[in-house]
Amino acid sequence: MMGADIHQENQREVAGEPVADLRVRCVGALKACTIAGDIIPRLIDEIPILAVAAVFAEGTTVIKDAEELRVKESDRITVMAQQLTKMGAKVTELPDGMEITGGTPLTGADVDSFTDHRIAMSLAIASLNATGKTTIHRAEAASISYPNFVTTLQQICQ
Repeated sequence: MMGADIHQENQREVAGEPVADLRVRCVGALKACTIAGDIIPRLIDEIPILAVAAVFAEGTTVIKDAEELRVKESDRITVMAQQLTKMGAKVTELPDGMEITGGTPLTGADVDSFTDHRIAMSLAIASLNATGKTTIHRAEAASISYPNFVTTLQQICQ
């Protein structure tokens, strides 16, 4: 929906669920979109990283119908809105989601994962695209779902 070039590789089943490795390439500017309705239950765990992508998209992305995010490891709506705002993003929190106006450069900041692994990883990706230093408090939470996240990120960024 945002115009990214994403391909699934190594498709397999883990614990009864389909999984795959994703290869994501930059092919141009991302476009804002609305993420809502029936697709939300399938994307509920991906909303933090989609919020980061929205920061870099042209236009305003709206995420709604995602009130379930308020009762995960953290209130992911509030946390993502607050932490991305600390980095300079234009984010408006909604009762069931957020509006993110893309195109504002991010700057490094002290941010917090609130021990939520998806938020820790999403903030790490946001920090790669920010000027200045970002410190992610409780970043070790990323190891809950991706024990080698930091190592993989370092390899990609070399």
